[in-house]
Amino acid sequence: MAVVALRTRWNELIPGSAALADDLVARYVARTRRAYREQYLDTVLTALDSMVQLSTDPTSVRLAAWFHRAVHEPGGDAAEDAEASARLVEQTLPEYGVDPVRIAEVARLVRLTGDLATPPTDAYAPPHRDANGDVLLDSVNSLLATAPDRYASHRSDVQRDSGDRAAQRRNGEAAVERRYGEVRRLLDGQLYRTGLARQRMGTAARANLEAELQRLDSELPAPWRGWQQAGLAAAATFGAVGAVAVSIAAAGAPWQIPAVESETGWPTIALAALAFVCAPVLFRCARSSSQRARLVAGAVVAVAVTGLLVAWAQVPATNAAVGVGLRVPLLISALVLLLLAGAAALMGSLLRTRAARFIPPRNVGQQLSWLAVPAVLALVLLLVVQPLARNYVLGANERIENNSRPAGPVSRSTLDGGVAWISKALSSAGAQEAVGTKYGIAIPRQTGVVEMLDGETGELRWRYTRSDADEKPNIFATGNGQYVVAEFADIGFLVLDAETGKRVAAWPERTRDYGIEQADPLLTGEQVSRGSDKLRGVDPNGDERWTYEPGRCTGISAVATQDTVVAFLGRSCGDEPDEMLGLDLKTGKKLWRSEPADMYRRPVVVGGVVVVAEPGGDSDVPAALLAIEPRSGETKWRWPVPRNWACRTLMSAAGNLLVVVDCPGTAARENRTTVVTAIDSATGKAVWQTTAAVNPRARVAVTDDARVVSLAGSSDGCWANVISRSGHQRTRLPTGISCSRDIRAVGNLLLTSGNGSVIALR
Repeated sequence: MAVVALRTRWNELIPGSAALADDLVARYVARTRRAYREQYLDTVLTALDSMVQLSTDPTSVRLAAWFHRAVHEPGGDAAEDAEASARLVEQTLPEYGVDPVRIAEVARLVRLTGDLATPPTDAYAPPHRDANGDVLLDSVNSLLATAPDRYASHRSDVQRDSGDRAAQRRNGEAAVERRYGEVRRLLDGQLYRTGLARQRMGTAARANLEAELQRLDSELPAPWRGWQQAGLAAAATFGAVGAVAVSIAAAGAPWQIPAVESETGWPTIALAALAFVCAPVLFRCARSSSQRARLVAGAVVAVAVTGLLVAWAQVPATNAAVGVGLRVPLLISALVLLLLAGAAALMGSLLRTRAARFIPPRNVGQQLSWLAVPAVLALVLLLVVQPLARNYVLGANERIENNSRPAGPVSRSTLDGGVAWISKALSSAGAQEAVGTKYGIAIPRQTGVVEMLDGETGELRWRYTRSDADEKPNIFATGNGQYVVAEFADIGFLVLDAETGKRVAAWPERTRDYGIEQADPLLTGEQVSRGSDKLRGVDPNGDERWTYEPGRCTGISAVATQDTVVAFLGRSCGDEPDEMLGLDLKTGKKLWRSEPADMYRRPVVVGGVVVVAEPGGDSDVPAALLAIEPRSGETKWRWPVPRNWACRTLMSAAGNLLVVVDCPGTAARENRTTVVTAIDSATGKAVWQTTAAVNPRARVAVTDDARVVSLAGSSDGCWANVISRSGHQRTRLPTGISCSRDIRAVGNLLLTSGNGSVIALR
């Protein structure tokens, strides 16, 4: 019956062509084909009947519909079938007297069916509209809009006819992947060219194609497909979560320094609340293709951009008294994270709309994306956002005044009663904090300032100022005088170039509570409550080369030569004894260890050896001075301390000489005698010894040429006592020098303090 009904559809398209009609019907019902049989042709002709009025040559379109799959070879593709069928048109129709123009049109239309994909509407301009081709192709594509069971059966027949099943068995998922791509391309374009076909068949056709795509999805392993969509959804969600965390951190930081009482934290709290609400909302937006999702994501982006502009406009202007607080970069970072979250949600929504509607619900790629994105965001917060925020605050609050004055040589004080130079007024600064460098003398000030004075003239070479610090920094010279390490309260360690004053490094925040064990070479220590102290070898930029942790209940102190660290461990619990050990300065590798009967004290590095005080029982005066070879731990020499010495036994290095200051006799206040001994660090023998009537309790400065200088006040002014190899010299100092403050030796230059100034003695 189906064949008879199909035969009646010919309706004498060409007079006297019954034989042609019978031949065409026979081709469609041939047993060699499973697809493109009589039901297929009937569906195409039925759809054509409803749209043929849109064509300009209905007869040519009907003939093309009959011929377009008249030739079908199992295993061939649509383009091959269309080309063979077009040649059949060109060979057959002339026998029936069909006009050559019509024959050419029919052949052209048949060849069009070799590619059924249609271009998007905006790429198919009306001036190039092909009415006959549009109607024919929409009729052929009407198979897409048949009943779901009919469409599934047709696709199964096409698969078997084309040999895809055999190819799938031979090549794995090759055929499924190919068909998956074809269906995706169909869905991404316009299925029908005419408005009538889109209205009548568009919805049903898309439903069939989407069902086929889902079926193919179940057959096609997709371990990675959809990872982009999952990554964008995760970025939208966790970006907002990161904005919450950063906003909460910003709430506890000041907007400017010093903080003003009227400063409120509600903007950061409001931003944290907004970001908290946005996290689930943006998650849904990233997984939705609706216009509402795109509008919501776009609104979040707009709010974040507006917040960034407002925050940037409100950044306080810095000066010597006002600095930028940490809240500024943290708030901006939170807004940037919210902006990225909104942008990710918007991109995810657009991606789902255009190309990612059909993805597996869960696979390896998506799961890894959901794990990787929060991990990356956490690393960005820790390794990027936090350092950038700190660096911004450090850079915004510092000022450098540099007069480019070349450094002059540091002169030698001969103490002839004159003054070499007097610095300009330095509030709350004195000579006792001065540090000698390769390019001058560094002085810290109470207002968070470090100044470098020329060693020859006392003129200011540069001044480094911080707006966010009002306390006097602790400063140290390192790198053979190339750098100044300045420790600012609540900021940490900054490294300044001793020549220019520019900040060359800021130590990581975790080093803020470290202590400088030795400045050159650099050693830092960390005291840990109820645990073990730590010793670290550190580069000038703050990078740790190694860390040594001796164990629980262990205090540690250390000194270092150019290649070795000698550490002293004191146990406060357990049965382990105190010990001394050697560590390699570069690697921290343990070289040796020893267990002295009693812990040595007051280590001094001089001439490449470490000199320590051997305890003398209950007395503060040591029994002897020992020189330890740092690489082996062996005792190089032992110098017994005279038994009649009773004071502190101060040890200082002066080149290759160990200068020892003590007092003979009793330690009573009535004792007004000081003895100075210079010991050769290579042999342990006394080179010279001088005793002078000088108060042994006065603080002293030791110059590089082994002069021991102290200050003494009297009714007629301030005097300098110098004990050296040549004896004792007493020199009256000029008026204005404060004898109550310590004297300081920088090389062979002696510095004292005046009224808010530093004075270099001539």
